[in-house]
Amino acid sequence: MIVTTTWQGKRAFTSEGDSGYAIGMDATPAYGGEGKGATPMELLLAGLAGCIGIDVTMILDHFLDQIDRLDIIADGTRKTETPTGFTHIALTFHVDGRIPDYRIWKAIELGSKKYCAVSDSLKAEIEYRLVLNGEPQERA
Repeated sequence: MIVTTTWQGKRAFTSEGDSGYAIGMDATPAYGGEGKGATPMELLLAGLAGCIGIDVTMILDHFLDQIDRLDIIADGTRKTETPTGFTHIALTFHVDGRIPDYRIWKAIELGSKKYCAVSDSLKAEIEYRLVLNGEPQERA
């Protein structure tokens, strides 16, 4: 896999991979950027949520008709010293539908431990949470 990242001036960059989709990145104004794109750390959280989301929907493929909504909120805690990488990431799955919680938990577990290459690439502790039809669910 190759991604080419091209400088666009000041702190802005555009990255494009084999998929052909361009992603704009920029630093916040506090770091000399102009806010013309997502920050790299936002993209890291988005990549993690997207990766586990794809895995979960693949695992639950036969049950997707029972799911009305699936949102994944990624909340990252960063170190205060440089480099300010993530130390902890909480992924909260908000699911609405008629699917039992144990099926979702099983898909999250398989995705996180067996399939998600992004989570496998990170040093941060990753915590998984589930809210089903507005109610927090404990892992069985």
